[in-house]
Amino acid sequence: LAGLDTVVVDLQDIGVRYFTYPATVLGVIEAAAAAGVAVVILDRPNPLSGAGVEGGGLLLTQRSLVGVHDLPIRHGLTLGELARLVAAARGLPPPAVVLLEGWDRSRWYDTTGLPWIPPSPNLPTLDAVTLYSGTCLVEGTNLSEGRGTTRPFEQVGAPWLDPRRFADAFNERGCAGVRARPTTFVPTFSKHAGTPCGGIQLHVTDRTTLRPTEVGLAVIAVARERSGRSLEWSEASFDRLAGDPEVRQTLAAGGDLSPLITRWRDYAADFSRDRADWVLYP
Repeated sequence: LAGLDTVVVDLQDIGVRYFTYPATVLGVIEAAAAAGVAVVILDRPNPLSGAGVEGGGLLLTQRSLVGVHDLPIRHGLTLGELARLVAAARGLPPPAVVLLEGWDRSRWYDTTGLPWIPPSPNLPTLDAVTLYSGTCLVEGTNLSEGRGTTRPFEQVGAPWLDPRRFADAFNERGCAGVRARPTTFVPTFSKHAGTPCGGIQLHVTDRTTLRPTEVGLAVIAVARERSGRSLEWSEASFDRLAGDPEVRQTLAAGGDLSPLITRWRDYAADFSRDRADWVLYP
């Protein structure tokens, strides 16, 4: 950074704690502060709107590239808002933010009139980003989250699963705003590459009632019931994503998810109130 006056950040974040861009931006802010260089963020819309906040928090022991700060999984902030919040919490100079024009917290990306450009090769659609809030947790297991197909994070499956029974069991849980249909897919890379996987494709039917983080829990819970000993956990990876080992422990034991979901909802409600000082848009 020697000799620079300003670092300008122009990245399309997705509004989900797992995504790596916030950690990258925090690293830039830390390095720029040490070098006496200003940081300016050209803000972009949160694709999932700024209204939806859900999911549990992040223990200090689980901080990583996929969880840079204690936030709900779906935090409802733009990258500029998030960067200012985290910088303040770390005692760093807040970045300047070039504000969006014409955006408010109710607007999803497909209402902005902007072209959709995938923020990651494995997030090709807005539905994929929406479901990623929950189905990214699948990455901490040996289930396929659909990487290597045209519908990553919209499909979940494994070679040992029966797609119709999987879909029926998931739909019986009555998750709002989503339905599953049975499907078979063959990943071209990543887990189970070249092997047919029985699974489900999730279809968003009402995103205003959908809670994708809770859908992710339900998908894994049903898959565990249908997998027997075939389901395996990458414990460290799952815990970094979930933010707390208790999430994995509850799922692995087949425990009641209701207390966990209640804690998640309470945490998200508290965060929604506490973030007021950092909100830049109505």
